[in-house]
Amino acid sequence: MSDELQRIMAIDDPYLLLREVTTRLADAQQEVTELARLRRRVVQDLHAQGLSYAQIAVKAGLSRGRIHQIRHTGPAPEGAFLGSGAVTVATPLRRDDERGRTVVAVDDVSSGKRLEDLARSYGLAVTSEHVPVSGEIDLNRDGLVVVCGPRMSQDMWNTYAQDPVLSWEKAEDGPWTVVDRLTGTVHRSGQDGDPARPYDIGYLGRLPRPDGNGSLLAVAGIHTQGSLGVVQLLASELNSLWGQVGDNRFSTLVGVEYDPETSEPRSVELVCPLYRHDEETAE
Repeated sequence: MSDELQRIMAIDDPYLLLREVTTRLADAQQEVTELARLRRRVVQDLHAQGLSYAQIAVKAGLSRGRIHQIRHTGPAPEGAFLGSGAVTVATPLRRDDERGRTVVAVDDVSSGKRLEDLARSYGLAVTSEHVPVSGEIDLNRDGLVVVCGPRMSQDMWNTYAQDPVLSWEKAEDGPWTVVDRLTGTVHRSGQDGDPARPYDIGYLGRLPRPDGNGSLLAVAGIHTQGSLGVVQLLASELNSLWGQVGDNRFSTLVGVEYDPETSEPRSVELVCPLYRHDEETAE
């Protein structure tokens, strides 16, 4: 019996006991989920290296049937791309100056909800919150996924500025762009062209927290349709993304063709490489 369990069992106050047991059960379930994810990942990695399930079983002291079961059941390893155990999805609030009130953009709501559903599908516990109109948000937390561009938050502006490859910049004629420093390519939204067209650019990156003790996942579009496109890419290509960058820091851009009536993505594709930041800063 662990010391923590003994501590809880010794609590006399029934209400405190109930609260402690409930909290501990939630924490334990998250731990079990992540251990199962890690176990499946190890089996998949060993099998990808050329070992048969029988060989893995012999070396691990388990049955071949058990190894095969582990490989095909439990939470998928790529869920760790979003976070470990629990994630918090943050979307921005906006100020409606005309009506004098705080509002949320429909596309931001959709992006946040779809990210939450995606995280839950990988066995992650999910909470949601808003980036306030002030833009102030505590970024020094584990499992944070922020759907917010640099214009909406100084805290996020500072975070995007840590990207060694992709830079958010205002063009001379006014619109926001994202500049690829390696190639010199300036990525612009089709909305800002003349004539305008239903095309946007979305940003996806894992960037350092201000305290330097971890990373956060950042999603943004030059316009809101870009964020929706990033979320669609995550939903359809998470396994591939995880295989290429794992839990390392990176960034990339997504080109999004969308329905002008609904803002729903019609097609999404990477318009630049998946830049691994450890590789780019080492050069």
